[in-house]
Amino acid sequence: MVWPTVINSNIILIAHSASVYFFKFAKKTSMYKVTTLLIAFFVQLVYTPLFGWGQIGHRAVGQIAEWHLSKKATKNISQVLGPLSLAMVSTWMDEIRSDDAYDYTNTWHWVTIPDNTSYNADIQEEAGDAFGMTQKIIAALKTDTLSQQEEKEYLMMLVHLVGDLHQPLHVGNGEDRGGNDVKVEWMGEPSNLHRVWDSDMIDGKQLSYTELAQHLNRRATERLVQQWQSSSPEQWLAEAMELRPQVYDVPDNKRLGYQYSYQNYATVEHQLLVAGVRLAGILNEIYG
Repeated sequence: MVWPTVINSNIILIAHSASVYFFKFAKKTSMYKVTTLLIAFFVQLVYTPLFGWGQIGHRAVGQIAEWHLSKKATKNISQVLGPLSLAMVSTWMDEIRSDDAYDYTNTWHWVTIPDNTSYNADIQEEAGDAFGMTQKIIAALKTDTLSQQEEKEYLMMLVHLVGDLHQPLHVGNGEDRGGNDVKVEWMGEPSNLHRVWDSDMIDGKQLSYTELAQHLNRRATERLVQQWQSSSPEQWLAEAMELRPQVYDVPDNKRLGYQYSYQNYATVEHQLLVAGVRLAGILNEIYG
């Protein structure tokens, strides 16, 4: 399963800049070469896949987690990651999609649970799924038998996967590829429901990941932190599934914008905050 992106206003701006370059280039070379380059460029542009919350969302989760680490966990994690922060490694699993050596992780970004059912390993992708691999990675990090590189990669994967499991459409119903097949307009531009939850609503606030993380973390009281960290990963899945009626409540004309954001962005914020706090709880258990 490959979840495609759609062309948005940023891509259009990039395409315009590229077209200016190519037309200048056309004066110096054959039109055959120019056409070939243009086709290659736009194919790469349109079919580059996106996963997870998008960079801002994932980094906000990582930053929130850092603020809730114990001193011991902070020290031990720094020995694994070196100068890298949890925020910056949170997108590594998306970045390695350009490396064939990591193709085995392509299906780890989501889990499929049809309505009115629970997690069933037998119906998941053969190479693994977000929930199953999260469990395996946590268990592996607790064994203290990994090489230095393996531990670093597993830790970076864990930061990403915990975020993914809190994006409601990464706990898919098995019918529409996590909302990717639900084509919509977002603020007048082509999009899909998955992308709206991944990044469209978040990007619309025009906040940096640190601004977003600071804004969210103000709500993390001691009582809530304890409550969220005491829940099991199975509960995370149940929470995501409970959000489906809300997520899929889109108008018949499929035009989404300010009203949909007004009705759903608070849920986006909640899921990001809870993901960061829960990630910290797991890391404190492993490294604290």
